Amino acid sequence: MWTGVFPAVTTKFTADDRLDHAEMERCYGLQMEAGCDGIVVCGSLGEGPMLSHDEKIEVLKTARKVAGKKPVLLTVNEPGTREAASIASRAAKEGADGLMVVPSPIYHTNPEETVAALRAVAEAADLPVMIYSNRLAYRVDVTVDLMEELASDKRFVAIKESSDDIRRSTEIINRFGDRYDLFTGVDNLAFEALSVGAIGWVAGLVTAFPRETVAIYQLMQQGRREEALAIYRWFRPLLDLDVSTYLVQNIKLAEVLAIGTNDRVRMPRQPLSGERRKAVETIVRDALAVRPKLPSLQASARSTDRLVAAE
Repeated sequence: MWTGVFPAVTTKFTADDRLDHAEMERCYGLQMEAGCDGIVVCGSLGEGPMLSHDEKIEVLKTARKVAGKKPVLLTVNEPGTREAASIASRAAKEGADGLMVVPSPIYHTNPEETVAALRAVAEAADLPVMIYSNRLAYRVDVTVDLMEELASDKRFVAIKESSDDIRRSTEIINRFGDRYDLFTGVDNLAFEALSVGAIGWVAGLVTAFPRETVAIYQLMQQGRREEALAIYRWFRPLLDLDVSTYLVQNIKLAEVLAIGTNDRVRMPRQPLSGERRKAVETIVRDALAVRPKLPSLQASARSTDRLVAAE
């Protein structure tokens, strides 16, 4: 069972556009120290579509080195199923614990094509799969009915629910019970999703604010809803930065201000500039100025990791 906070980590680059493994190790280490429960690499936030297959495997290995016994998932987001199956197979050989699979972001598959493509990737890797359902970003809706078609294959173990409709979470639970590990994938719907039964959070702003993200999740698991809600309300302006065409640049700039890293991105993206950069800096600096003191977190039955007390 996959549960908890899984950061969708950013990919770090050097000034000459190579992978910066040392900085990735440092940044991913902060996630683990804060009590995150796994890592997802090379997704949209990780600029996966801008990476070669060899680079994706390198990022996977770096995350695997940092994560220890915690699961590391490689995102499969290739335009073609042949290429998706190829990188999935490589990931299995190179130490991935599972895959997060996106339907083709280029060709918008119909239901039959969606199911066939997801099955082909699962068969190629023979690893546990988290189905990424994001009809807004990728224009393919992995509906509850399609999840039912896939439920007979035990390799499909989890759903990253990003439909932007909080009712979908309850529909999945009503249809399947605990057949799938239900994760929320929309940062500014995370509290709501955790309130109705999600057991995991594939998070974005966690890369800049890991302790706060873990605190919200753990407090919700412990039934301390009001304490979690207070942090979430503070967090909301930051979490909104995840729901944007510029989510990569937004979050990397938040990382600059919160954890002292860089905001290099791979072209055609460019770091934020001008008024847009000023606006995001204001949001982040305003939040940092009133950063909440976190309550002590009791040990969770789901994790033996050291949880972080108030700063």
